[in-house]
Amino acid sequence: MTIAKYNPEFNVMRPESFSTVLDRFFNDSLMNAAKRSEFVPQVDISENDKNYTIEVAVPGMKKEDFKIDINNKVLEISGERKMNKEVKEENFHSIETSYGSFKRSFRLPEEVSESKISATYKDGILELLLPKSVEKKLKSSIPVK
Repeated sequence: MTIAKYNPEFNVMRPESFSTVLDRFFNDSLMNAAKRSEFVPQVDISENDKNYTIEVAVPGMKKEDFKIDINNKVLEISGERKMNKEVKEENFHSIETSYGSFKRSFRLPEEVSESKISATYKDGILELLLPKSVEKKLKSSIPVK
């Protein structure tokens, strides 16, 4: 099983009419314009035979700015990236750095040992190490007695 982004709003079985599609198109266009200023850190997820690794790109933050919780096999990483104090002598022509609070959630696979999860923050990367608790057996044999 792999780690997947948790999205409680996703519903595959929801039938859609043409008017619903049009409504979503126009509403999403307006909402996307507003969401451009939100802070959504980028995440890399990798796996080897011993653990999963989640790396969250959050430069300019301190380790005290993060909150990491597990509730019902859902790992939630949240925090706030605050804007530095305003400098009135500078004239900004472009600000591409995003600020604000964020929340990222991931459904954990069954084999992750929740009590052994660790987190470190270094050089702008929050790294979570999720050890696997049980070795998966893809094939086994049963002797006949």
